[in-house]
Amino acid sequence: MTQTPSNARAQFTVPPKHPMVEVLGSGDALLRVIEKAFPEADIHVRGNEISATGQPGEVALIQRLFDEMMLVLRTGAPMTEDAVERSIAMLKATKNGEGEAQETPAEVLTQNILSSRGRTIRPKTLNQKRYVDAIDKHTIVFGIGPAGTGKTYLAMAKAVQALQSKQVNRIILTRPAVEAGERLGFLPGTLYEKIDPYLRPLYDALHDMLDPDSIPRLMAAGTIEVAPLAYMRGRSLNDAFIILDEAQNTSPEQMKMFLTRLGFDSKIVVTGDVTQVDLPGGTKSGLKQVQDILDGLDDVHFSRLTSQDVVRHKLVARIVDAYDKYDTEHGTENGTHKGRPRKNQGK
Repeated sequence: MTQTPSNARAQFTVPPKHPMVEVLGSGDALLRVIEKAFPEADIHVRGNEISATGQPGEVALIQRLFDEMMLVLRTGAPMTEDAVERSIAMLKATKNGEGEAQETPAEVLTQNILSSRGRTIRPKTLNQKRYVDAIDKHTIVFGIGPAGTGKTYLAMAKAVQALQSKQVNRIILTRPAVEAGERLGFLPGTLYEKIDPYLRPLYDALHDMLDPDSIPRLMAAGTIEVAPLAYMRGRSLNDAFIILDEAQNTSPEQMKMFLTRLGFDSKIVVTGDVTQVDLPGGTKSGLKQVQDILDGLDDVHFSRLTSQDVVRHKLVARIVDAYDKYDTEHGTENGTHKGRPRKNQGK
């Protein structure tokens, strides 16, 4: 990098084995993302040479960005517009002193968890990588954050990975069936058919990670179990990877019951969003309370994800932030639906 008192210039050479379309994107889509993120820098491409001129800080970040992109491409992983945006966000956070860890964008974006049916599941943000790493290091991990941050999906990928590598003998997936006591009796069908809607999101994720034809066989053998939380009572779960999803809808008593099911050579991941509590009025969320009870306990880890970790449509992150802002401005208590009438309340 060359530098003058007012600006700096960096030049980057793309190795011949990497087509420029991999670096710049189809129709220069990736280049446009970079130019939008660094509007004051001039970026020029000639052949396989890329140069950037501008403020020293921005040029240094652009240089690092292209270095990270090449590290990702060398592993065979693709660079997408989303991956470039997330890489830029990570680099800027580190520059601004917001990122203490030493993980680089390339380390985050190339950490493969599970490869299945022609696609690879991997973390997409720094917090997601820390969450996945925590699952490896701790016996009980809580993944807390808004919808779309990959809390449950990544946990299930780790569960399937643990099963395939024979770290555990079975996977147990569970959710509280909220309002089950009031409404399931009025639904048609068997008990299994009545609880199925509450568990359907877990089945959907499993179908992304395993051969769909193998799932009924694994469930019939007890290798994979998907059941309501009430079915966990009185059991000791050994040699299992256990996931409790939608944990914000557990009562404190249910949370204690679930955590004490932990058996030998097992691992527990609890996921939930404390801003989306659907419990009847006055019932405290077990997920909210457990943070005060277990925080700091050895071998228990709390991973907190934010709107910055949302990996669904970009608009989802903005929706989450808008609701948080509304709650703050209007004094709404997260998770209590203050001012919103419930369907089962009288008019």
